[in-house]
Amino acid sequence: MNMNPVNKTVIIIPIYHPDRKFIQLLKMLKHQNFSRFDVYIIQTGLCRLDYKQYLDGFSYTIKYIKPTEFNHGRTRRLAALDCRNYEFLVYMTQDAVPANEFSILNLLKCFDDSKVGCCFGRQIPNKDANSLAAFAREFNYPKKSYIMDIRDIKRYGIKTSFLSDTFAAYRNTALMAVGGFPDDVILGEDAVVASRMILSGWKKAYCAESEVYHSHNYSILQEFKRYFDTGVFHNRNSWIMQKFGKAEGEGKRYICNECRYLYQNRKLYQLPRGILTDICKYIAYNLGKNEKWLPLSIKKKCTMTKYYWERK
Repeated sequence: MNMNPVNKTVIIIPIYHPDRKFIQLLKMLKHQNFSRFDVYIIQTGLCRLDYKQYLDGFSYTIKYIKPTEFNHGRTRRLAALDCRNYEFLVYMTQDAVPANEFSILNLLKCFDDSKVGCCFGRQIPNKDANSLAAFAREFNYPKKSYIMDIRDIKRYGIKTSFLSDTFAAYRNTALMAVGGFPDDVILGEDAVVASRMILSGWKKAYCAESEVYHSHNYSILQEFKRYFDTGVFHNRNSWIMQKFGKAEGEGKRYICNECRYLYQNRKLYQLPRGILTDICKYIAYNLGKNEKWLPLSIKKKCTMTKYYWERK
């Protein structure tokens, strides 16, 4: 089905073997107070979940790509090119469920400031989130909204470049002005774009009033793999650290606040697991940063995104 050219906003959702959370996402999109948007779905590989019935009433497009063609940056870049006629691009992941009917509307209000090039919403933990997953959301997605620009780098360092495509929106003219999404990244396509925008004079906004349910109860091994990939990303995009500062300082602040959170919430029994997880994250991150010394076989064992290395 062709999308409606009258609408200024399109919601772009890459999917790969989605579960019931994707159905919940589509249901909540239908209940949004802001209804002037189209839906663009990028389906990777076969999908056994029958979701098309939940698109009834939407103006939508579904694009099919092979799993070998997927890449965090390139896939979103191609979607942006397909949606070049829209003023605002809202990117979501298949497991980010709007918390209420105002999630989209509140996020787009950030663009009332003509200098805001990108923005992202607040992620709140799912009901089944463990204490460590809940803290991660509280640390990265506070209850207070803010706007950052190039002047904030000195004070907030690499935090200034933080953005999450789990639920983010881009002003299309700003996105195109900084070259769009990077073509080949293991992850962090959102941080690349946010960094380029900040350095080019655009503002980045965080909207705490725009909420989605999204969290993961990762195992220690999954956290290891995720932070290995983060290290690889920072190694291959070292210009971000050069311009915004190293990530290690933010990591220390995370650990201190995590311990305080567990103490205040009477979850000290989870402190040993938290400390072990943080140690593994640190090791994995530094392995990723030094991945050029590792053989490909080891990288494939350490990564969460094996498809990225299969094309190397």
